[in-house]
Amino acid sequence: MNSKVSKILSLISGLIGLIAIYFLVRIIMEGDDAVKESLDLQNSLVSPFVSFANVILIITTVIAVVFSLWNLVRQPKLLKKTLVSLAGLGLLLLISYAMASDAAVTNVSGNIIKDGEAGSTSKWVSTGIWYSMILGGIGLAFFLWDFVKSLVSTK
Repeated sequence: MNSKVSKILSLISGLIGLIAIYFLVRIIMEGDDAVKESLDLQNSLVSPFVSFANVILIITTVIAVVFSLWNLVRQPKLLKKTLVSLAGLGLLLLISYAMASDAAVTNVSGNIIKDGEAGSTSKWVSTGIWYSMILGGIGLAFFLWDFVKSLVSTK
């Protein structure tokens, strides 16, 4: 990485850390019990800290997405590989959706639970469960394959 960019990033990281320490020291100076009891004190101390954390999270997310997309556009082979991978994940999602049930959600005695009516919400929840199970199974299979391969190979 460029030395100038590295220095700038270090300064920005340091500044973010100092701002976070400032908020933390303000909260510690007031005391834990005082902050818990007073809503006005919470709004003046904790709320800015949470807002600052949200802003930092949004900024870092945007930067990560923008640079990832930029890297994909600059490297067409990587873009092709990414699109093929996304298509594979989409296919697995379609399979999960086809396997999912849209029946009402019931408890042990067979009664429909609150907000467990049959329909699209139930179908998507079931899809998510199937999708997680399929991806977990694929991950476990690759883990076991790698484990067996490492036991067999002698280097």
